[in-house]
Amino acid sequence: MGLYENAGRLKIAAIVCLALSIGACAKTPGEDGLAGMGGAGGHGRAIPGSAEDFAQNIGDRVFFESDQTDLTPKAQATLDGQARWLQQYNRGEITVEGHADERGTREYNFALGARRAESTKQYLIARGIPASRIRTISYGKEHPVATCNDISCWSQNRRAVTVIGAPSQG
Repeated sequence: MGLYENAGRLKIAAIVCLALSIGACAKTPGEDGLAGMGGAGGHGRAIPGSAEDFAQNIGDRVFFESDQTDLTPKAQATLDGQARWLQQYNRGEITVEGHADERGTREYNFALGARRAESTKQYLIARGIPASRIRTISYGKEHPVATCNDISCWSQNRRAVTVIGAPSQG
């Protein structure tokens, strides 16, 4: 192998290493503690008081243990933040969506999702949010955010999502 061939290979290796180093330093969505990147076309921070602000900076969902409707301490902390935000931006309705994992019958999971949404609604009401601002809906197991036959997916699907304005479609 000649000197020029070796230099060419070293140059390519250096470029690859540089590209990998730059990629490793790039932030990934949520890395700065936010739930997502959202905002203006996915660039930067969301406008204060917007639905994106709520989802990114407060957190729009709480999770439940299997077959439960009781709020965990972590869920209560999230809902406390939601209540403060909803009081600060005291306008418009919200929808609390109840969800379940794929286990169990369709009917059972719709009822479970409804109870989770209602539990979340009652917590927000207890924190000063008027009941007239909150509607609930259950999607049961029909709108999973993770699909696999494993606890890692099931735990993500056992949730209540607080939506600013109209309910989401997924």
